[in-house]
Amino acid sequence: MAFSFLTQELAIDLGTANTVVLVDGKIVVDEPSIIAFDQNTGKPIAVGQRAKLMHERTNPNIKTVRPLRDGVIADFHAAEHMIKGFVKMINPKRSLFTPSIKMVVCVPSGSTEVEIRAIRDSSEHAGGRDVYMIFEPMAAAMGIGLDVEAPAGHMVVDIGGGTTEIAVISLGGIVCSQSIRVAGDVFTSEIQQYMRQQHNIKVGELTSEEIKINIGAAIRDLDVKPDPFIVRGPNIMTAHPVEIAVTSEEVAHCLDKSLAKIETSILQVLEQTPPELYQDIVEKGIFLTGGGALLRGLDKRLYEKINIPFHVAEDPLRAVARGTSLALKGSAHYSFLMR
Repeated sequence: MAFSFLTQELAIDLGTANTVVLVDGKIVVDEPSIIAFDQNTGKPIAVGQRAKLMHERTNPNIKTVRPLRDGVIADFHAAEHMIKGFVKMINPKRSLFTPSIKMVVCVPSGSTEVEIRAIRDSSEHAGGRDVYMIFEPMAAAMGIGLDVEAPAGHMVVDIGGGTTEIAVISLGGIVCSQSIRVAGDVFTSEIQQYMRQQHNIKVGELTSEEIKINIGAAIRDLDVKPDPFIVRGPNIMTAHPVEIAVTSEEVAHCLDKSLAKIETSILQVLEQTPPELYQDIVEKGIFLTGGGALLRGLDKRLYEKINIPFHVAEDPLRAVARGTSLALKGSAHYSFLMR
Protein backbone atom coordinates (compact mmCIF):
# COMPACT_ATOMS: atom_id res chain seq x y z
CA MET A 1 0.00 0.00 0.00
CA ALA A 2 1.36 3.41 -0.93
CA PHE A 3 2.34 5.56 2.00
CA SER A 4 1.89 2.61 4.40
CA PHE A 5 5.00 3.86 6.24
CA LEU A 6 2.90 6.89 7.20
CA THR A 7 0.32 4.66 8.93
CA GLN A 8 1.03 2.98 12.23
CA GLU A 9 -1.25 0.19 13.40
CA LEU A 10 -1.73 -0.29 17.14
CA ALA A 11 -3.74 -2.92 19.00
CA ILE A 12 -4.59 -1.62 22.48
CA ASP A 13 -5.93 -3.62 25.41
CA LEU A 14 -6.94 -0.68 27.58
CA GLY A 15 -7.44 -2.42 30.90
CA THR A 16 -8.42 -1.13 34.34
CA ALA A 17 -5.20 -2.52 35.83
CA ASN A 18 -2.81 -2.81 32.86
CA THR A 19 -2.59 -1.49 29.32
CA VAL A 20 -0.94 -3.62 26.64
CA VAL A 21 -0.05 -2.20 23.21
CA LEU A 22 0.97 -4.42 20.29
CA VAL A 23 2.57 -3.42 16.99
CA ASP A 24 2.81 -6.12 14.27
CA GLY A 25 1.76 -8.77 16.79
CA LYS A 26 4.59 -7.89 19.21
CA ILE A 27 4.04 -6.42 22.67
CA VAL A 28 5.74 -3.02 22.76
CA VAL A 29 4.07 -1.58 25.88
CA ASP A 30 2.87 -3.56 28.92
CA GLU A 31 2.39 -1.05 31.72
CA PRO A 32 0.02 -0.38 34.65
CA SER A 33 -2.93 1.87 33.69
CA ILE A 34 -1.92 4.80 35.87
CA ILE A 35 -0.65 8.34 35.35
CA ALA A 36 0.94 10.92 37.69
CA PHE A 37 0.27 14.66 37.39
CA ASP A 38 2.05 17.70 38.80
CA GLN A 39 -0.65 19.36 40.92
CA ASN A 40 0.76 22.85 40.35
CA THR A 41 0.97 22.81 36.55
CA GLY A 42 -1.51 20.02 35.76
CA LYS A 43 1.05 18.43 33.44
CA PRO A 44 1.64 14.65 33.36
CA ILE A 45 5.01 13.72 34.87
CA ALA A 46 4.96 9.91 34.66
CA VAL A 47 2.90 7.15 33.12
CA GLY A 48 2.74 3.38 33.61
CA GLN A 49 5.27 1.66 35.87
CA ARG A 50 6.97 4.94 36.87
CA ALA A 51 3.62 6.37 37.97
CA LYS A 52 2.73 3.15 39.82
CA LEU A 53 5.90 3.45 41.92
CA MET A 54 4.58 6.86 43.06
CA HIS A 55 1.07 5.54 43.82
CA GLU A 56 0.15 5.93 47.53
CA ARG A 57 3.59 7.47 48.12
CA THR A 58 2.98 10.96 46.77
CA ASN A 59 3.38 14.39 48.36
CA PRO A 60 0.73 17.14 47.93
CA ASN A 61 2.41 18.35 44.69
CA ILE A 62 1.91 15.03 42.88
CA LYS A 63 -1.35 13.22 42.19
CA THR A 64 -1.63 9.69 40.75
CA VAL A 65 -4.76 8.80 38.81
CA ARG A 66 -6.12 5.49 37.55
CA PRO A 67 -8.26 6.77 34.66
CA LEU A 68 -10.25 3.54 34.23
CA ARG A 69 -12.69 2.14 36.73
CA ASP A 70 -14.67 -1.06 36.09
CA GLY A 71 -13.26 -1.28 32.57
CA VAL A 72 -14.55 2.12 31.49
CA ILE A 73 -13.11 5.62 31.52
CA ALA A 74 -13.76 7.43 34.80
CA ASP A 75 -11.40 10.36 34.12
CA PHE A 76 -11.47 11.46 30.47
CA HIS A 77 -8.61 13.97 30.72
CA ALA A 78 -6.26 11.52 32.48
CA ALA A 79 -7.13 8.69 30.05
CA GLU A 80 -6.28 10.83 27.04
CA HIS A 81 -2.87 11.82 28.51
CA MET A 82 -2.20 8.21 29.52
CA ILE A 83 -2.86 6.85 26.00
CA LYS A 84 -0.70 9.66 24.58
CA GLY A 85 2.08 8.67 27.00
CA PHE A 86 1.94 5.03 25.87
CA VAL A 87 1.93 6.03 22.17
CA LYS A 88 4.97 8.23 22.88
CA MET A 89 6.79 5.20 24.34
CA ILE A 90 6.47 3.54 20.92
CA ASN A 91 7.52 6.66 18.98
CA PRO A 92 10.03 8.38 21.31
CA LYS A 93 11.77 10.27 18.49
CA ARG A 94 10.03 13.11 16.75
CA SER A 95 10.25 12.60 13.02
CA LEU A 96 9.40 14.84 10.10
CA PHE A 97 6.28 12.76 9.43
CA THR A 98 3.85 12.01 12.24
CA PRO A 99 2.36 8.65 11.32
CA SER A 100 -1.39 8.36 11.00
CA ILE A 101 -2.45 5.91 13.71
CA LYS A 102 -4.96 3.13 13.15
CA MET A 103 -6.14 1.58 16.42
CA VAL A 104 -8.23 -1.34 17.56
CA VAL A 105 -9.22 -0.86 21.21
CA CYS A 106 -11.13 -3.42 23.26
CA VAL A 107 -14.11 -2.50 25.45
CA PRO A 108 -16.18 -4.45 28.03
CA SER A 109 -19.20 -6.20 26.48
CA GLY A 110 -21.57 -4.48 28.92
CA SER A 111 -20.44 -0.95 27.99
CA THR A 112 -23.11 1.64 27.24
CA GLU A 113 -22.94 3.79 24.10
CA VAL A 114 -21.73 6.70 26.23
CA GLU A 115 -18.87 4.61 27.69
CA ILE A 116 -17.85 3.36 24.23
CA ARG A 117 -17.93 6.95 22.94
CA ALA A 118 -15.65 8.06 25.83
CA ILE A 119 -13.04 5.40 24.91
CA ARG A 120 -13.30 6.30 21.21
CA ASP A 121 -12.91 10.05 21.92
CA SER A 122 -9.91 9.48 24.20
CA SER A 123 -8.26 7.30 21.54
CA GLU A 124 -8.90 9.91 18.82
CA HIS A 125 -7.58 12.76 20.99
CA ALA A 126 -4.46 10.68 21.67
CA GLY A 127 -3.74 10.57 17.92
CA GLY A 128 -5.92 7.75 16.53
CA ARG A 129 -7.16 8.63 13.04
CA ASP A 130 -8.97 5.36 12.42
CA VAL A 131 -10.37 3.84 15.62
CA TYR A 132 -12.11 0.43 15.75
CA MET A 133 -13.62 -1.23 18.82
CA ILE A 134 -13.84 -4.89 19.75
CA PHE A 135 -15.64 -6.44 22.72
CA GLU A 136 -13.28 -8.01 25.27
CA PRO A 137 -14.71 -11.57 25.29
CA MET A 138 -14.41 -11.71 21.48
CA ALA A 139 -10.78 -10.52 21.68
CA ALA A 140 -10.05 -13.02 24.48
CA ALA A 141 -11.51 -15.90 22.43
CA MET A 142 -9.39 -14.93 19.40
CA GLY A 143 -6.31 -14.50 21.61
CA ILE A 144 -6.49 -18.09 22.88
CA GLY A 145 -6.87 -19.49 19.38
CA LEU A 146 -10.61 -20.21 19.19
CA ASP A 147 -12.26 -20.03 15.76
CA VAL A 148 -14.83 -17.34 16.58
CA GLU A 149 -16.39 -17.44 13.11
CA ALA A 150 -17.17 -21.18 13.19
CA PRO A 151 -20.81 -22.33 13.60
CA ALA A 152 -19.99 -23.71 17.06
CA GLY A 153 -20.36 -22.46 20.62
CA HIS A 154 -17.38 -21.23 22.63
CA MET A 155 -17.64 -19.86 26.15
CA VAL A 156 -15.08 -17.47 27.56
CA VAL A 157 -14.81 -16.04 31.10
CA ASP A 158 -12.39 -13.11 31.17
CA ILE A 159 -11.64 -11.95 34.74
CA GLY A 160 -9.85 -8.63 34.34
CA GLY A 161 -9.05 -5.78 36.71
CA GLY A 162 -12.39 -3.96 36.59
CA THR A 163 -14.88 -6.38 35.05
CA THR A 164 -15.52 -10.06 34.57
CA GLU A 165 -16.75 -10.71 31.04
CA ILE A 166 -18.72 -13.90 30.43
CA ALA A 167 -19.79 -14.62 26.85
CA VAL A 168 -20.94 -17.35 24.50
CA ILE A 169 -19.57 -16.79 20.99
CA SER A 170 -20.67 -18.33 17.69
CA LEU A 171 -20.45 -17.31 13.99
CA GLY A 172 -18.42 -14.17 14.72
CA GLY A 173 -20.91 -12.74 17.21
CA ILE A 174 -21.73 -12.74 20.93
CA VAL A 175 -24.84 -14.88 21.45
CA CYS A 176 -25.35 -14.06 25.13
CA SER A 177 -23.13 -12.35 27.67
CA GLN A 178 -22.83 -10.70 31.05
CA SER A 179 -20.37 -8.11 32.23
CA ILE A 180 -20.14 -7.81 36.02
CA ARG A 181 -18.08 -5.38 38.04
CA VAL A 182 -16.57 -8.05 40.27
CA ALA A 183 -12.95 -8.66 39.28
CA GLY A 184 -9.31 -8.04 40.30
CA ASP A 185 -9.90 -4.62 41.91
CA VAL A 186 -12.72 -5.99 44.07
CA PHE A 187 -10.49 -8.92 45.13
CA THR A 188 -7.76 -6.43 46.13
CA SER A 189 -10.11 -4.26 48.20
CA GLU A 190 -11.60 -7.35 49.90
CA ILE A 191 -8.12 -8.47 50.98
CA GLN A 192 -7.54 -4.93 52.30
CA GLN A 193 -10.78 -5.06 54.35
CA TYR A 194 -10.02 -8.56 55.61
CA MET A 195 -6.61 -7.43 56.91
CA ARG A 196 -8.26 -4.55 58.79
CA GLN A 197 -11.04 -6.63 60.30
CA GLN A 198 -9.22 -9.88 61.10
CA HIS A 199 -5.70 -8.69 61.85
CA ASN A 200 -6.21 -5.01 62.80
CA ILE A 201 -3.54 -4.04 60.29
CA LYS A 202 -3.70 -1.22 57.79
CA VAL A 203 -2.39 -2.16 54.33
CA GLY A 204 -2.36 -0.20 51.08
CA GLU A 205 -3.67 -1.14 47.64
CA LEU A 206 -0.23 -2.21 46.40
CA THR A 207 0.38 -4.56 49.37
CA SER A 208 -3.09 -6.11 48.93
CA GLU A 209 -2.28 -6.70 45.28
CA GLU A 210 1.01 -8.37 46.27
CA ILE A 211 -0.89 -10.69 48.65
CA LYS A 212 -3.32 -11.56 45.82
CA ILE A 213 -0.52 -12.32 43.35
CA ASN A 214 1.68 -14.27 45.76
CA ILE A 215 -0.87 -16.37 47.65
CA GLY A 216 -4.23 -15.66 45.98
CA ALA A 217 -6.41 -18.78 45.92
CA ALA A 218 -10.01 -19.73 45.13
CA ILE A 219 -10.11 -22.88 47.27
CA ARG A 220 -8.66 -23.69 50.68
CA ASP A 221 -7.39 -27.22 49.99
CA LEU A 222 -4.79 -26.54 47.31
CA ASP A 223 -2.60 -29.41 46.07
CA VAL A 224 0.50 -27.21 46.32
CA LYS A 225 0.18 -24.53 48.99
CA PRO A 226 2.30 -21.38 48.67
CA ASP A 227 4.27 -20.27 51.74
CA PRO A 228 2.50 -17.73 53.97
CA PHE A 229 3.05 -14.13 52.89
CA ILE A 230 4.58 -11.76 55.47
CA VAL A 231 2.71 -8.45 55.77
CA ARG A 232 4.09 -5.50 57.70
CA GLY A 233 2.10 -2.42 58.61
CA PRO A 234 0.68 -0.28 61.43
CA ASN A 235 -1.79 -1.65 63.97
CA ILE A 236 -5.07 0.28 63.53
CA MET A 237 -5.57 0.76 67.29
CA THR A 238 -2.04 1.52 68.49
CA ALA A 239 -0.16 2.57 65.28
CA HIS A 240 2.67 0.25 66.41
CA PRO A 241 4.32 -1.77 63.64
CA VAL A 242 3.07 -5.35 63.31
CA GLU A 243 4.12 -8.33 61.22
CA ILE A 244 1.60 -10.99 60.17
CA ALA A 245 1.90 -14.19 58.13
CA VAL A 246 -1.14 -14.50 55.84
CA THR A 247 -2.04 -17.89 54.35
CA SER A 248 -3.70 -18.83 51.05
CA GLU A 249 -6.62 -20.36 53.04
CA GLU A 250 -7.38 -16.91 54.48
CA VAL A 251 -7.34 -15.33 51.02
CA ALA A 252 -9.65 -18.07 49.67
CA HIS A 253 -12.02 -17.39 52.58
CA CYS A 254 -12.12 -13.62 52.03
CA LEU A 255 -12.66 -13.94 48.23
CA ASP A 256 -15.45 -16.50 48.61
CA LYS A 257 -18.40 -14.08 48.23
CA SER A 258 -16.99 -12.39 45.12
CA LEU A 259 -16.21 -15.73 43.45
CA ALA A 260 -19.77 -16.89 44.25
CA LYS A 261 -21.08 -13.85 42.30
CA ILE A 262 -18.97 -14.87 39.28
CA GLU A 263 -20.33 -18.44 39.52
CA THR A 264 -23.92 -17.12 39.57
CA SER A 265 -23.28 -15.00 36.47
CA ILE A 266 -21.74 -17.95 34.59
CA LEU A 267 -24.84 -20.04 35.39
CA GLN A 268 -27.13 -17.19 34.24
CA VAL A 269 -25.32 -16.99 30.87
CA LEU A 270 -25.51 -20.80 30.52
CA GLU A 271 -29.29 -20.59 31.16
CA GLN A 272 -29.65 -18.18 28.20
CA THR A 273 -27.48 -20.34 25.88
CA PRO A 274 -29.33 -22.13 23.03
CA PRO A 275 -29.24 -25.95 23.51
CA GLU A 276 -27.04 -26.73 20.45
CA LEU A 277 -24.37 -24.25 21.61
CA TYR A 278 -24.69 -25.51 25.20
CA GLN A 279 -23.80 -28.98 23.92
CA ASP A 280 -20.64 -27.59 22.22
CA ILE A 281 -19.62 -25.83 25.46
CA VAL A 282 -20.03 -29.01 27.56
CA GLU A 283 -17.84 -30.90 25.05
CA LYS A 284 -15.07 -28.29 24.80
CA GLY A 285 -15.24 -26.78 28.28
CA ILE A 286 -15.17 -23.14 29.33
CA PHE A 287 -12.05 -21.03 28.86
CA LEU A 288 -10.68 -18.74 31.61
CA THR A 289 -8.63 -15.66 30.66
CA GLY A 290 -7.52 -12.43 32.34
CA GLY A 291 -5.41 -11.93 35.46
CA GLY A 292 -8.12 -13.41 37.70
CA ALA A 293 -7.69 -16.77 35.93
CA LEU A 294 -4.33 -17.03 37.74
CA LEU A 295 -6.04 -17.47 41.14
CA ARG A 296 -4.89 -20.86 42.37
CA GLY A 297 -7.57 -23.56 42.18
CA LEU A 298 -10.15 -21.37 40.40
CA ASP A 299 -10.71 -23.87 37.56
CA LYS A 300 -11.23 -26.66 40.14
CA ARG A 301 -13.70 -24.58 42.20
CA LEU A 302 -15.75 -23.61 39.12
CA TYR A 303 -15.81 -27.20 37.81
CA GLU A 304 -17.16 -28.43 41.17
CA LYS A 305 -19.91 -25.78 41.18
CA ILE A 306 -20.90 -25.83 37.48
CA ASN A 307 -19.97 -29.39 36.39
CA ILE A 308 -18.40 -28.28 33.09
CA PRO A 309 -14.59 -28.48 32.67
CA PHE A 310 -12.74 -25.15 32.90
CA HIS A 311 -9.44 -24.52 31.09
CA VAL A 312 -7.04 -21.75 32.10
CA ALA A 313 -5.68 -20.23 28.88
CA GLU A 314 -1.96 -20.09 28.23
CA ASP A 315 -0.66 -16.64 29.31
CA PRO A 316 -4.20 -15.52 30.32
CA LEU A 317 -3.04 -11.97 31.17
CA ARG A 318 -2.33 -11.14 27.54
CA ALA A 319 -5.05 -13.14 25.79
CA VAL A 320 -7.21 -10.06 25.14
CA ALA A 321 -4.22 -8.10 23.81
CA ARG A 322 -3.26 -10.92 21.43
CA GLY A 323 -6.84 -11.17 20.17
CA THR A 324 -7.02 -7.41 19.64
CA SER A 325 -3.86 -7.64 17.54
CA LEU A 326 -5.36 -10.44 15.41
CA ALA A 327 -8.52 -8.36 14.93
CA LEU A 328 -6.37 -5.43 13.77
CA LYS A 329 -4.70 -7.60 11.11
CA GLY A 330 -8.07 -8.68 9.75
CA SER A 331 -9.93 -5.39 10.33
CA ALA A 332 -11.14 -5.30 6.71
CA HIS A 333 -12.58 -8.81 7.03
CA TYR A 334 -14.13 -8.99 10.51
CA SER A 335 -17.74 -7.80 10.71
CA PHE A 336 -17.78 -7.71 14.53
CA LEU A 337 -15.43 -4.71 14.76
CA MET A 338 -17.25 -1.47 15.61
CA ARG A 339 -16.32 1.82 14.05
